[in-house]
This record gives sequence, C-alpha cells and structure tokens, in this order.
Amino acid sequence: MQVSPVSGPLAGVRVVDFTTIVMGPFASQMLGDLGADVIKVEAIAGDAMRYVGPKKHADMGPNFLHLNRSKRSLALDLKQAAGREALLRLLRSADVFLYSLRPHTLARLSLSYAQVAAVNPRIIYAGCFGYGQRGPKAALPAYDDLIQGACALPSLMQRAGGGEPRYPPLNLADRSVGLYAALAINAALYERARSGQGQELQIPMFETLTQFVLGDHMWGHTHEPPIDGTAYVRLISPERRPFRTRDGYICVLIYSDKQWRSFLALIGEPQRFTDDARFRDADARTRHVDAVQGFVAAQMVTRTSAEWLAALAQADIPATPMNTLESLLDDAHHAATGFFEQVEHPTEGQLRMMRVPAEFSRTPAQPQRLAPRLGEHSRELLRELGYDDPQIDALAAAGVTREAPA
Repeated sequence: MQVSPVSGPLAGVRVVDFTTIVMGPFASQMLGDLGADVIKVEAIAGDAMRYVGPKKHADMGPNFLHLNRSKRSLALDLKQAAGREALLRLLRSADVFLYSLRPHTLARLSLSYAQVAAVNPRIIYAGCFGYGQRGPKAALPAYDDLIQGACALPSLMQRAGGGEPRYPPLNLADRSVGLYAALAINAALYERARSGQGQELQIPMFETLTQFVLGDHMWGHTHEPPIDGTAYVRLISPERRPFRTRDGYICVLIYSDKQWRSFLALIGEPQRFTDDARFRDADARTRHVDAVQGFVAAQMVTRTSAEWLAALAQADIPATPMNTLESLLDDAHHAATGFFEQVEHPTEGQLRMMRVPAEFSRTPAQPQRLAPRLGEHSRELLRELGYDDPQIDALAAAGVTREAPA
C-alpha cells in the first residue's frame, strides 16, 4: 500500500504530529489518510504504543500499525537545542502542529503557541489534552481510563448491567476525542483559507467526552430545575442487549410504531399494540423499556437465529447477527466491499489493514504509506529542511536524531 502522496482532499497540507499513544495518532492518521503529509515527530525512544502487543519487531506493535499509517517518522530529542531548532525549521513549513502533551510541558520546551506562531503565523496549533485550561484541573494528566471514569461511563455501565463499575472495552475517550480533533483541525484549515490567519485550538478530553455522554444522559436535568432524573432510560436498561435465540444471539431494534405493529403481528398478538398501554407509543415504550424488552426477549428464545432473521427481514424490522471480533474479520459485507486489504509491509510482512471508510467521488482518500519504523524518515526529512549528510551524521552521533536500521 505504497501509494502516491498526492491523493485525497487534504493533499498539500503538512501536519507535524507531536502526539503519542491513541488519541492524537488516531486524529493525525485520519488527516494522513485524507491526503495530508503527516510527519510524526517522535522522541528518541519512540511512541510507547510501538511496544505494546504481539509483534515481529520490538517497536512495531499491532495498535501502532493501525494508528500510524500515512505518516513519516522523524526522531528528535527536543531537550537538546539542536533538536528544537530542527523542529522549528519543520514548523516553518507546516500547516498544522498537533500535540498531546499538557500545554505547560510545551511551554517548558519553548514551543508555546506564541513561540511557534512567531515563526509561522499561519499555523493551526492544535492541542489534545485532558482538561480545559480555564479550570482547576488544567494541569492534571489524563488517559482514556481516567477520562472515561471522570465522565461517568463506568457508572453507566454499572447502572446498565449491575455488578462492579467497569470501563467499556475500547479506547472510547481517546478515539472520540481524536475524531473531534480531526474535525476541529479541518474547520480551522477551512477558516484559514478564507482569512489567511492561523489560530490556536484546544481540544480537552474531559469537556469533549462530557458532551458525548450528557448529550444522551442529561435527560431530566436538561431542565432547570430538573423535571426527572439523569440517564436516557432506554440506553441503561439491563434488557438493552442482544437477544438470545434458540441457538445463539441476534441484535434487533424494534423502534417505530410501524415496526412494533409488524412485530406483534409476526408473533400473533397484533391487538397488544392497542390493548397494552406500554406498547402504544415511543414515550410509553421508553418509560416501560425493561418490560417491553423483556417481552421481546421471551419471544426470541422460541426460534433459531436464522428463522428470526428471515422473519424480521420479511417484516421490515431492523436486525443483524451478533458478530464476535473473529467473525467481524470475516463479515461477508466487508469482504464484498474490500474493507480489509492484505498488504506487504517492508519489515512486518503481510498485514491486514482497514480501508478509509469515507468515499470521495473526486478526491479519493486512501492510506499514503504504511506505519513507519522509528526514525525511518529522519534523514529524508532533515535533508528537506536543508541539513546535509555530514550535519545529519553529527546530529545522530550527538543523539539529537536517530535512523531506523537498514
């Protein structure tokens, strides 16, 4: 998957990616897949995510491979003056500087917005970090688990399923905030195209995920004073789950009045829609969600998954088999659309990669390159910045940069 770096709607945009782990790399990878020239500036030791999970080489873990394609890697020690000077040279030609350190850490490295804008006033200077800088938590560290907890997700999991609080089993905070960061950066680029001016963006995890969570769950506290409790009751119902059938599980959402009439007719109880007040409209079904979903669950165990899927399709009721991670990899729809692609990585061999989900009719987005080895493009990029080979050799000897081994 070594394709031309000129494809995609962001072709010509240069992004300096000074992020690690998941949130920032996910955002910058999306920008790279959309055609931007993304330069991943790594510490000499590299992004910590390089070293996590099953791998063929010590610094090329699976999650790193899925978070850092469409990028070039430049290794720099920014604690040395020569490393900072190289980064400032790079920033002079950049459109976006994306970082995930806390702002006061950037200031200690002499890379505050004012200092970077002094060398490039058109730059979009975007920070992804834990908390908004006007509040008392501004300087606190933040990771996915911490922000999930701060935004009540483990509490919601407990309310929905009982037992102990737990985190949803994916990097939900990192990925949702990373997605929002990519959106904000694109909006800032659009505004700059009109005004010609750069600006600073701050994308705090706590505030961003709070909006995601309370958009569903502020519920009765939307009004002041509150007129009901918190939490969208349908979403936290312990009965909101895949339905057990005679031989497995399927996922069914009977939502509209038409769909409920069809379902009740399908099971031979059409009169229940008018006779049972719990089923009569969407508000009643929401207020009585446990009983309504429990009623459906009792019907589902009477037939096999295949029988239900066929009957529900005939009745135009949305339903799908419940995939596992393993069956998702073999899903027939993904096979038909070519979503998964077998590619040959120069050092990691055959990999299964995922295509860009969005399709553009005129400026197709696609991965620009596979995830880089640590420092793979250090020499190439330093040459682009005006360093000659003896200077680069001296920087490497001083530990200011490093190159990937041949």
